[in-house]
Amino acid sequence: MLDWYEYWHTTLDTSNAPFWKWFVGGKINASYNCVDRHLKKNKNKTAIHFVPEPENEAIQHVTYQELFVRVNEFAALLKDFVGVKKGDVVTFHLPMVAELPISMLACARLGVIHSEVFGGFTGGACATRMEDSNSRVLVTIDGYYRNGRFIDHKKNADEAVKAAEEMGLKVEKVLIWERYPGKYSSESPLVEGRDYIINDLLKDYRGKRVDPVPVAAEDPLFLMYTSGTTGKPKGVQHSTGGYLAYVTGTSKYIQDIHPEDVYWCMADIGWITGHSYIVYGPLALCASSVIYEGVPTYPDAGRPWRIAEELDVNIFHTAPTTIRGLRKVGPDEPQKYNYHFKHMTTVGEPIEPEVWKWYYEVVGKKEAIICDTWWQTETGGFLCSTVPAITPMRPGSAGPGVPGIHPVVYDDDGNEIPPGSGRAGNVCIRNPWPGLMQTIWGNPDRYVNDYFARYCKDKNSKDWRDWPYFSNDGGVQSADGYIRILGRVDDVINVSGHRLGTKEIESAALTVEEVAESAVVPVADDLKGRVPDLYVSLKPGYEPSEEIAKRVSDAVSEIIGKIAKPRKVWIVPDMPKTRSGKIMRRVLGAISNGKDVGDVTTLANGEVIPEIQKIVQGK
Repeated sequence: MLDWYEYWHTTLDTSNAPFWKWFVGGKINASYNCVDRHLKKNKNKTAIHFVPEPENEAIQHVTYQELFVRVNEFAALLKDFVGVKKGDVVTFHLPMVAELPISMLACARLGVIHSEVFGGFTGGACATRMEDSNSRVLVTIDGYYRNGRFIDHKKNADEAVKAAEEMGLKVEKVLIWERYPGKYSSESPLVEGRDYIINDLLKDYRGKRVDPVPVAAEDPLFLMYTSGTTGKPKGVQHSTGGYLAYVTGTSKYIQDIHPEDVYWCMADIGWITGHSYIVYGPLALCASSVIYEGVPTYPDAGRPWRIAEELDVNIFHTAPTTIRGLRKVGPDEPQKYNYHFKHMTTVGEPIEPEVWKWYYEVVGKKEAIICDTWWQTETGGFLCSTVPAITPMRPGSAGPGVPGIHPVVYDDDGNEIPPGSGRAGNVCIRNPWPGLMQTIWGNPDRYVNDYFARYCKDKNSKDWRDWPYFSNDGGVQSADGYIRILGRVDDVINVSGHRLGTKEIESAALTVEEVAESAVVPVADDLKGRVPDLYVSLKPGYEPSEEIAKRVSDAVSEIIGKIAKPRKVWIVPDMPKTRSGKIMRRVLGAISNGKDVGDVTTLANGEVIPEIQKIVQGK
């Protein structure tokens, strides 16, 4: 599935456990594999369908030939004008525009490491990641559309450079893509000698071609920072050969992507899902990948299905958060549009059976299979999922390990919990795999401590069997090997010695007709240690009432058991959410426990917090 300049002499090198090395001796280039090698047969095929958020703007269809030209010209600019070279780190702070994959592939062409910071993050968040990776070049955009508004994004770059300088890092160049080429759309003035408009500079690189740099399979391709709620973000470092092989293989065998498919992953490239399953996996397979700039519900809940209809999308990939949101505001919308999916993926968090059924019956029109995938930033690609048409779907369960992945559930003392026992434990992977991160950038000790030390059988061993990967997720394994993820280990609430998965309680709440979204947080309790507080928001047209709250509480007791009965059901106008749509349970937990909610500047709807505080704390 990939083209190599040189094949490897060692498939897996375990000599420096647990820093596994894959395809040692192999030479490859990711940009060549995602672009150049498709030109002979498919240069006129669309590589990227860029869908602007404003519906009056035409969809841009970037062919593989056009992608080749644009990647080469930008790579030439980076090489000659900026002076970056193999092993340097270039930071992107870009939203969902076609220029993001173009920038990624241009860096990969040169053997330059890229580090994309999610577009919704602040300039300050961008600066901490630049400082950690010692990145002196920032690629950004003047502005973009989000929920009907044009957002001035360049000002974040000014903030990032200033904050980085305060940390002791001097950013040398800020390169700015224009959302409308030829027209600078930001109110932030350009800083002479630092800021450069890419679209102006590219005129000097017209027709330039840059030979892809053959890199060792073990050379880093990119950094992806995971944002913990506390502490310094971790720079997860992914390799070129192992990572590319893993995302290409899983894109083909789990998502069934072929060159003739139109594939839409509605994630953000600012997260690992977008890197693996919008850019590198699909493009390596010569698919047509859809990139949508805006929010799924703009200007209304029919938007995703109109896009699917217009582009004839046949593979759809999104997160339960998005599915719940679309179900809440437009439960009947998919039926109005003539599109047909063969395959739908869900990713990012466990999906409740009620939501799964709507996804299957209404969105998929009972025609599409669903792959409920479980994996992480650190793992590069899917770990657990059913294989389409081979293993049966099971609502609410991620499925068994994908081919080559061998999950195991351990208790806190390192004993294996037998499949089918119904007991929850910590989900681990017994074996290494090519998509696994190489290390935490600049912090190998944290890599070992966070992911391997807990269940390591012998610290001096070079045998991979002694180094299971600890996912930090809790789960249950059925007798036939299917894994049901219960959420982060710290999302498992221990009530009187009983481990309760927050997802199970949230799923139970969603069986109540009026409930649109639910979130569970642990509250300190003198008697039981921790008890669950349950927050719910209602579908449009329903008013909060004690009667609804009681039915939610009863549903939890009936479906899971009295032990899971919430201390209180709070009906709130909306959940506090990040820009990517994730419910910030940390904020709700702080409110329930009467603590400071902390930094909420990255929330999409911070105005809802005082309303929730008033409901819960009476303030």
